[in-house]
Order: sequence, then structure tokens, then C-alpha cells
Amino acid sequence: MTYTTVAGDTFDSAAFKALGSCRWTEKLINKNRQFVDTVIFKAGVELELPDISNERQIKMPPWRTET
Repeated sequence: MTYTTVAGDTFDSAAFKALGSCRWTEKLINKNRQFVDTVIFKAGVELELPDISNERQIKMPPWRTET
């Protein structure tokens, strides 16, 4: 899967929009090392999304569940 950036996206905002949480920022960066020096993306950059399906299964306390 991929995420196409909009002008002004950063790795953390892209992680939030595409994966639901900024906690996946490091994994997103590692999957897209060719953009590691990019601070703010222009529109239309395709980022490969990391597979986080197994990691979403981590049991969280009821007050910390994510949707």
C-alpha cells in the first residue's frame, strides 16, 4: 500500500493520516529511506506504507484504545 502526500505533509502527519497514529512515524521513515532528508513533502510523493497489522494487536488498556 502507498500514501500520496499533499503539499505540507511531514513524515509524522503522513503516518497519522495513513496509519492512524504518529507512533508509526519511525516505521514509515524506515520504509522510505530515500526521503529521509525531506522535512516537508511536496504534493504527489508516493510513500510506501509499512505493514503494521501484527503490531496493531498489542493489547492496550481500555482508556488507551485506538479506533
